Amino acid sequence: MIITSDILKEKMQNYSNKDTKLSREVKAGKIFKIINGLYETNPNTPGYLLAGSIYGPSYISFEYALSYYGLIPERVNTVTCATFHKKKKKRYVNSFGIFTYRDVPDMAYPEYILLKMEDGYSYQIATPEKALCDKIYTLSPLSNYNNIENMLFNDLRIDEEEFQKLDVNKVERLSDLYHSTNVKLLAKYMRRNLNE
Repeated sequence: MIITSDILKEKMQNYSNKDTKLSREVKAGKIFKIINGLYETNPNTPGYLLAGSIYGPSYISFEYALSYYGLIPERVNTVTCATFHKKKKKRYVNSFGIFTYRDVPDMAYPEYILLKMEDGYSYQIATPEKALCDKIYTLSPLSNYNNIENMLFNDLRIDEEEFQKLDVNKVERLSDLYHSTNVKLLAKYMRRNLNE
């Protein structure tokens, strides 16, 4: 369970130095620090369940989401998250894992995000289409179908079977929100590919 330092200190009313008591609880392994002011009571909580509490607003996307959906074969250890209007990338490391945060365009940010519940925790994750658009948005500009095909299936190692299941209509809708040649090219490539 995620718990704030304020709530923990409230429970420590009988102690004169609550900060010292809090430090002792962490050292004793009774609570586990996520970031300053935020703690977790269960050391085995998967990191992705905590990502939204560390820095936000944010949702899980990019490589972590692509791996989650089986679009890429690699197991991704860093929980990669999308933010908006933060202007700079963030990285946090704690006993629950490594967490990175980077901006996507404001207009694209709220679209196609799923709210999931697991073991009493809630978290937000991009749909497969959104995660792919977020990832492609961050790459150097591509100029043609060969470039995008090479990037998808050789560089990112996207699973072709899973790729075929993606909804081209969602990608086309998203392509208008990123103002990115890569995302527009992806939408056109998918439309052409699905029409073959």
